[in-house]
Amino acid sequence: MTQQLPQVPSTEPELAGVRNFRDVGGLPTVDGRRVRHGRLFRSGHLAHATTEDASLLGGLGLHTIFDFRNAADRRLDGLDVELPGVRNVSIPLSDPADGSEFWHMVRDGDVEQLRSVLGDGKGTNRMIASYRSIIRDRTAEHSRVLHALAEDSVPALMHCAAGKDRAGLSIAVSLLAVGVERDAIEADYLKSNDAHRRYKVRRSDTSADGMSAEVMELLNPLFGAHAEYLAAAFATIDETWGSTERYFSEGLGLDPGTRERLRDRLLDKA
Repeated sequence: MTQQLPQVPSTEPELAGVRNFRDVGGLPTVDGRRVRHGRLFRSGHLAHATTEDASLLGGLGLHTIFDFRNAADRRLDGLDVELPGVRNVSIPLSDPADGSEFWHMVRDGDVEQLRSVLGDGKGTNRMIASYRSIIRDRTAEHSRVLHALAEDSVPALMHCAAGKDRAGLSIAVSLLAVGVERDAIEADYLKSNDAHRRYKVRRSDTSADGMSAEVMELLNPLFGAHAEYLAAAFATIDETWGSTERYFSEGLGLDPGTRERLRDRLLDKA
């Protein structure tokens, strides 16, 4: 596989057809190192990338793109653009049938329906449960990602649909594995709320009533990045495995050598 030499932009680009794109380089580790720029990127899906977007992405020297969407997501948004010389790996982190009726209601339901399923904290509770489930039940998938990064898959781009939840958790797990501070992981995660990054709400009813302030508030738990979601994921690691180290060694099957190779590939030199 032929790769171009990475051309990492000095300032973060705003892509026209790809939302929530960024390089996670520069984040600090607990032992004083930093994530190397040009090693690990994150974004929303690439299905609507423009020719200019594809050109910029193609200049990053990417080895692998990890797509965490499921088949239903791809039917909705489309397939990623093809970048020459880049390996595309599909690792769905959610079941296509999981919540299909729920998401249909989010798109087409009226305010009364939204109140019934999202009001009084139900939307937030749903998202917290999803984050906990991905950490607890998708260990094989996260193990596969980390082993790939340790072996040959860097530079890598991770994305889902919005680049917020499934990709956000996969980025968080990858950063945690190389010792990035939890506060720094959270700060990067919350950048998904920035106006130019945030996933656009899709509603069949685009009238004033269908997109009212109350509707947007009800949908916010689903479309926003909230610190309590990531905190729930970290808590699930501690509650299930007792420590971060046991999560990686027992939950994800990473031996010390793999962890060290991962650090060598993603971090600045000590």
